[in-house]
Amino acid sequence: MYLTRDEERIYEGELGWAKKKAMEILVAIGDLNDAARLIPVKSAHISGVSYRTIGDAFVFIQDLDGSVAVDATLNPMGMDRALWRAMGITEEFAERQSRVLAAYSRLGISPECTCVPYLLAGVRPDTGSHLAWAESSAVLYANSVIGARTNMEGAPSALAAALIGKTPLYGLHMDDNRLPGLKVKVDCALTDADYSALGYLIGDLAEDRIPLIELSGSLPDRDELKHLSAAIGATGAVGMYHVKGVTPEAIRGIDESYIEEEVEIERRDLDDVYEYCDPEVIAIGCPHCSHTELRQICRYLKSGGKKVRRDVFVFTARRIRDQLLDVVYEIERYGVRVICDTCYVVSPAFEHYRSLLTNSGKMKRYVPLICGGASVQLCSTEECIRAAFG
Repeated sequence: MYLTRDEERIYEGELGWAKKKAMEILVAIGDLNDAARLIPVKSAHISGVSYRTIGDAFVFIQDLDGSVAVDATLNPMGMDRALWRAMGITEEFAERQSRVLAAYSRLGISPECTCVPYLLAGVRPDTGSHLAWAESSAVLYANSVIGARTNMEGAPSALAAALIGKTPLYGLHMDDNRLPGLKVKVDCALTDADYSALGYLIGDLAEDRIPLIELSGSLPDRDELKHLSAAIGATGAVGMYHVKGVTPEAIRGIDESYIEEEVEIERRDLDDVYEYCDPEVIAIGCPHCSHTELRQICRYLKSGGKKVRRDVFVFTARRIRDQLLDVVYEIERYGVRVICDTCYVVSPAFEHYRSLLTNSGKMKRYVPLICGGASVQLCSTEECIRAAFG
């Protein structure tokens, strides 16, 4: 891979050990993927933040010096920084998690700790901008819905790109690698959690092929596309999708000559994803809830008119919570707990629950795998809130 003279100086260690190691990571990835050169990125989003998943590997981050070269944000950590005691987090875990966050912060990384950086003012990328984002749901949303360009980075490569401000030019940064290889026709109208169910199916069907989705009925809103992105990323190995008439590259017109298979999804296929369980807990906000979703949850709670009878958790970004404090206080008045900085999957606080109700296809995929085999039922947001009163 070609390096400029300035890049060579970094690679040779002239700008310090941390940047040297970062450049070595980027060069190794570039060589592995036949990248011709490095390109500048507008921002980075870094995973590997929860102490539950990263463990004592954070010591490596503590040893890094210097600061990031571009704006960078963090994925959810293992606790709400303000409510960790109420969550039942141990002091030992909280102390180690705080050290992880401090290590990233010392590098100049914004401690936002959310899986929806694209919902934050000043972070949302422009169409066509190059990024280095980890977190599958954010990668799919950025590539597909916004029309930005990022590969599915891991924690080390996203951090390396943040420190250097560049990433190798390969994969989804290039036009030819963003073309669909699978067409999915949906023959029924969709709403709310149907997009989680659809993404859950498409990810499995697509594998590493980019899907082109043809919908019937009304078109999805941004929150529905958020859940579609998360579910496809959870069950598939693909970094983007197209929706005819909706996503920017599909609107401009897309080359379908590389499509090798066409499949059709019917209502009964979606219904199969909505399997039943008797839930102990209800969780909404994977990915983190938007402003619109918090207001929607509040309306549903008001229609119930009383306090919830089950444990209910709503996860969102701290900045979004702080912008809607009146809505959050109203939600919490019904006995629902609004949690920031973390999520159900990456925190140890929820490991004791054996069954879960959610509107998230991502949680349906990951909770049984990561949270001790707990069963998960998918249903609409309104049904989740209605069940909270039952």
